[in-house]
Amino acid sequence: MSDTRTAADAAGAEQGLRRSLGFRDLVVYGLLFIAPMAPVGVFGTLDAKSHGAVALVYVVATVAMAFTAFSYAQMVRVVPQAGSVFAYARAGLGRSAGFVAGWMVMLDYLLIPAVAYLFSGIAMNALVPGVSRWVWTALAVVVTTALNLWGVRTAARVGFLVLAMEIVVLLVFVVSAVVVLGRDGAHRGWLSPLSGDGPQGAFALSAVVGAVSVAVLSYLGFDAIATFAEEVTGGSEKVARAVLFCLALAGLLFVAQTYLVALLEPLSSAQLAADPGKQGSAFYDAVDSSVGAWLHNVVAVSKAIGAAFAALAGQAAAGRLLFAMARDRRLPRVLARTDSGGPRPALLSAAVITLVAAVWAARRDDGLDKLVSVVDIGALTAFTLLHASVVGWFAVRRRGGPVVWWRHVLVPVVGAAVTVAVVVEASGAAQVVGVVWLGVGLVVLFVQRGRAEPGGPVPPGTLRGASDGSPGRP
Repeated sequence: MSDTRTAADAAGAEQGLRRSLGFRDLVVYGLLFIAPMAPVGVFGTLDAKSHGAVALVYVVATVAMAFTAFSYAQMVRVVPQAGSVFAYARAGLGRSAGFVAGWMVMLDYLLIPAVAYLFSGIAMNALVPGVSRWVWTALAVVVTTALNLWGVRTAARVGFLVLAMEIVVLLVFVVSAVVVLGRDGAHRGWLSPLSGDGPQGAFALSAVVGAVSVAVLSYLGFDAIATFAEEVTGGSEKVARAVLFCLALAGLLFVAQTYLVALLEPLSSAQLAADPGKQGSAFYDAVDSSVGAWLHNVVAVSKAIGAAFAALAGQAAAGRLLFAMARDRRLPRVLARTDSGGPRPALLSAAVITLVAAVWAARRDDGLDKLVSVVDIGALTAFTLLHASVVGWFAVRRRGGPVVWWRHVLVPVVGAAVTVAVVVEASGAAQVVGVVWLGVGLVVLFVQRGRAEPGGPVPPGTLRGASDGSPGRP
């Protein structure tokens, strides 16, 4: 009897995650990862590319990413597992496709936190130049990793406080901008952030579409909510609602802030396009000239802290992805172990990889450019496989009851077209890294074939009808 209990305990240590998260916690993790003021760094670039229609760019980008959010919401209801797109592709397309999806999104989940940590290190170095940015970067990794290891609930509580701080800073900006606009008027036409500020108000659709391919990258991170599917109370329907709500709220915040700062921007979009050196600081420059340097500093401090906690959410998502792939015997089994603090071996592994990448980049002058150029390609490839999984599960395998063609075919096909278009528009360096990473993954998959157990372990809640975590029907 004792041997049986020991074996059962060991299996449980590898399989189970504690259900302790509510709807608010899920939204906190999603918004932390995205960052409420994500457009700050890319405002100038998007304004220049879209001929001034930067707010419209985010309206279109929100709609474009809604297709991906909708596909996530559909799949998390029928496959409520921690592996997110890895689990969805496995269920809808097969084990090999699942591994490829997990492998590609791993590139995103491991490197996006490194970028966020580096942003935090750069901002803190600007405030305290006597301490090297790689030291600040490493410190941010250590602090947020400790919170993640402490437990998902503790990390969510601290994350909520940081998110509240970011929202307050954003509200301060909004109120200050409205006051200045009411007092001094706008530098551009009131509708120009939605129609452009080109010659005679000419609207350039191609320019807006080109800018959307960059703007959608601001949303990467909302999908991390799905990795907490095995830790939420009340069923996977709550996860689906959180994914959609988080995207809609982020879109609203992005449109509002870019609309206001575009009206405050003293330079035209044509002037920004002619001087790329001013694009990176365009948001801050507009705030400086219209509101004052004090708000610039407040936003900068908020971004420094917020970036570290965006990395916290990303690190937590990465740990759960590694956990899910290890549970399926696609990664070393030690990463599938859990305890009261969650999947700690997987979290530590993700933290070490992220720490190495972030510190390496922090010690190089071109480190940020190197990291940013490759982080997005993995997520967008995985999103494409996510959409294919919806078609595979509902329309091909017919596992979800009667096929609703607009929901199970039209929406995912349009969503896949959007993500493929963004991949095509990505930089050549990012595409090369993506192909190399995919090639390595295919080699790993080939080596593993025949070694993994047929079907692998299937945690409770894998099949249709298991939104509450109970075993689904075959």
